[in-house]
Amino acid sequence: MIDPRRLRILRAVADHRTVTAAASALYLTPSAVSQQLNALEQETGHALLIRSGKGVRLTAAGEILLTHTHMVLAQLERAEAELAAYAGGAAGEVTVAAFATGIAEVVAPAMDRLSHDRPRIRVRVRDAEGDESLPLVLDGEADLAVAVEYRGAPGADDRRLARVPLYAEPFDAVLRADHPLAAQERVELAAFGDSDWIGPYPGNPCHDMVLLACELAGFEPRLVHSSDDFRAVVALAGAGAGVALVPRSALRGMELRDTVVRPVAGPAPTRRVFAAVRRGAETHPLISPVLDALAHTAQGITTD
Repeated sequence: MIDPRRLRILRAVADHRTVTAAASALYLTPSAVSQQLNALEQETGHALLIRSGKGVRLTAAGEILLTHTHMVLAQLERAEAELAAYAGGAAGEVTVAAFATGIAEVVAPAMDRLSHDRPRIRVRVRDAEGDESLPLVLDGEADLAVAVEYRGAPGADDRRLARVPLYAEPFDAVLRADHPLAAQERVELAAFGDSDWIGPYPGNPCHDMVLLACELAGFEPRLVHSSDDFRAVVALAGAGAGVALVPRSALRGMELRDTVVRPVAGPAPTRRVFAAVRRGAETHPLISPVLDALAHTAQGITTD
């Protein structure tokens, strides 16, 4: 009989690619993880991992077991959801990991709605960049993520996660008020090919969006200044330090001193935001109302 707890460890190792990283995510020692993996190999009668100096990868047998692991763990999530519903337990805490703008746009308003509709559900918020929240959910450190599409993100068909689309918003160009292109209603990104740029650090999904948008416009941006805080990015643009692309919702309510915001001509780079939970947990009586509140709040978001 295969122990499901060991399947969770197998998936963590497959996700993190090293025993040490998987152990850290699971709050176990590397030795304990290795022991559990060895026991799993004995249970299955197959070698599941190939170990090397750079980490571990799954054997063909390991890949087969991982496919079943996703289904088994999703079914266990569903079982927990049904048992919670049977007990009438729509009271408890849900941890939501979300990036700063997502917290402002959908999480905080959804919490306000839940405080009236489902006062026994407590939402605990954890600030996490758009590419950090999904690993937190997969590792069990958060129940729900508000994340953005990014290069390398788990797709909509990922068997580990269930996703709910929330909203999409364009990136706008931000430049100093006396910039030669400031008078235009819309700007061509290609016109900024020789400009200095301000943008998020590598690893931030918006960094990839800026690089991709400029690549499609025919150039590689000269990123001179870096900050993950869009208020700092806008301030630097107002100081004439360069130009920037900023998600539209991040500009809402911001003091745009000495700057102008211009839509991008043609297809604009777009940030797509979604909620995600471990597959099978979407029907949990605590998590389902939070997903519904987020989706309802997102319907009222305008990107005009």
